[in-house]
Amino acid sequence: MVHKIRWGILATGGIAATFAEDLKLLPDAEITAVGSRTLEAAQAFAARFDIPRAYGSWDELAADPDVDVIYVATPHSAHHRATRICLDAGKAVLCEKAFTINAAEAEDLVSRARDRGLFLMEAMWTRFNPAVRRIVSLVSDGAIGEPRVLASDFGFVGPDDPTHRLRNPELGGGALLDVGVYPVSFAHLFLGTPHSIASWARLSPQGVDETTGIVLGYESGALGVLSCSIVASQPVAAVISGSQGRIEVPRFPRPDRFTLVIEGRDPETFEYSLEGHGYTYQAREVMRCLREGLTESPLMPWQATLEVMRTLDTIRAQIGVRYPSES
Repeated sequence: MVHKIRWGILATGGIAATFAEDLKLLPDAEITAVGSRTLEAAQAFAARFDIPRAYGSWDELAADPDVDVIYVATPHSAHHRATRICLDAGKAVLCEKAFTINAAEAEDLVSRARDRGLFLMEAMWTRFNPAVRRIVSLVSDGAIGEPRVLASDFGFVGPDDPTHRLRNPELGGGALLDVGVYPVSFAHLFLGTPHSIASWARLSPQGVDETTGIVLGYESGALGVLSCSIVASQPVAAVISGSQGRIEVPRFPRPDRFTLVIEGRDPETFEYSLEGHGYTYQAREVMRCLREGLTESPLMPWQATLEVMRTLDTIRAQIGVRYPSES
């Protein structure tokens, strides 16, 4: 009988609820506690998901001796503070993406986890999706030859309210850190760290990026062409093109299918029946790592998170987005 991993959930917004729903699908997971900035919010969330303990502060949640790992689900502007509280209390952490506001904050968290021998992972759930794992295997096995061009976009029409988190600089607003992190991380997964970066963006009156275009160049000769937006309804898809074919990925970043296109052959579509909302796969990986005594996941290692954050920093510097907390 595998012992259950006891989860704490920090924050009570929409993504926290989605994750809690998926944790309920895993028989070896148990949600022990939830923490919020107010006790009322924590108690309402606890009642909704039948969680035995509710705390009105992040520190109280982190101090709970019966919690093995904490899922940080705040807006990314608070990821550094919330995760630091958890690590300093000796807790393993799964932190939502974008991992932090900038690379300096990410480096601080990784250093704290390393010094304390604690597990820490960015919740880039796309990397654990079974379709994506199969794509990684196919590309590694040379199914499309040498990867040469990766194109990916993620955009939607968001609220026009200047106080909304997507448009609020105080909350790390803008397209890049909210949804652009997906194409950037996807490109990193297949092409690694870019050798050159060129970016352009349209900024809002509040000073956050509404739409950003990114061109990444690699020493291998590969090219990444990415875009993100909070004012345009984009296809939200990805294509990896190689010297012998390509892989088309619709419904990115939660694909339940992809198509392998090889010159001279009929296209082959691979389909998957995903569990829940798609968060179970990363939760399983966290619990596997904890049981095996690992401090980082080989599927989402610290170095990958840091390299993606440095790329995001460079893009923001090029498009002129700087957050108040960085001044």
